[in-house]
Amino acid sequence: MENKYIVLIGGNSGIGASVKEKLETLGAQVYSYSRTGGDGKILDVTEAFSQIEGLPEVIDGLVYCPGTINLKPFHRFTVEDFQKDYEVNLLGAVKVLQACMKGLKKSSSASVVLYSTVAVNVGLGFHSSISSAKGAVEGLVRSLAAEWAPSKIRVNAVAPSLTDTPLAAQLLGTEDKKEASNKRHPIGRYGTAEDIAAASVFLLSNDSSWMTGQVLHVDGGMSSVKGM
Repeated sequence: MENKYIVLIGGNSGIGASVKEKLETLGAQVYSYSRTGGDGKILDVTEAFSQIEGLPEVIDGLVYCPGTINLKPFHRFTVEDFQKDYEVNLLGAVKVLQACMKGLKKSSSASVVLYSTVAVNVGLGFHSSISSAKGAVEGLVRSLAAEWAPSKIRVNAVAPSLTDTPLAAQLLGTEDKKEASNKRHPIGRYGTAEDIAAASVFLLSNDSSWMTGQVLHVDGGMSSVKGM
């Protein structure tokens, strides 16, 4: 990843922070943005914007990490709940992609990484809002992969299962919850930020140069394997 310029949205914690650490260790120049700023610049993806301050002229990689975990029975969701999940997970990505498109096209081998969820592929109760939003993300991945292929821009997604991040703190807040989650995954454990970051860096690297329009399932086998 040396001499590659990577734009990372949501790089302050969880998966984003782990992606940032791995990229910098590999020699990438990381331009980090998040709602709180931290070590990078401030960007609130729910606000209106068409440009992003401080982008590199050439963008070799773009990673969009902002997401939501909003779980409850369908009858308790409001339309506003669906709109909020859609705003953060899809429309925020759309605004960032449009702002970065010029820089991505200047790269000879740009790669975009977005995030879905195992719940798009596997029906899970209480996930109707986030599944709807992330399903839209997967549609965007495939459409942009086709549209941007002539510009040599690859577009892929990672679809995790439950991962130990600040966003999932309530779901893994006790030892009982952690053990229950371990048992739900055929591989015997829930995910870590490092698991997802490793897949993300792979998709950014030249090792995945023949992959585009793909949704990479990094989910402990939940989407494809039936546990014993």
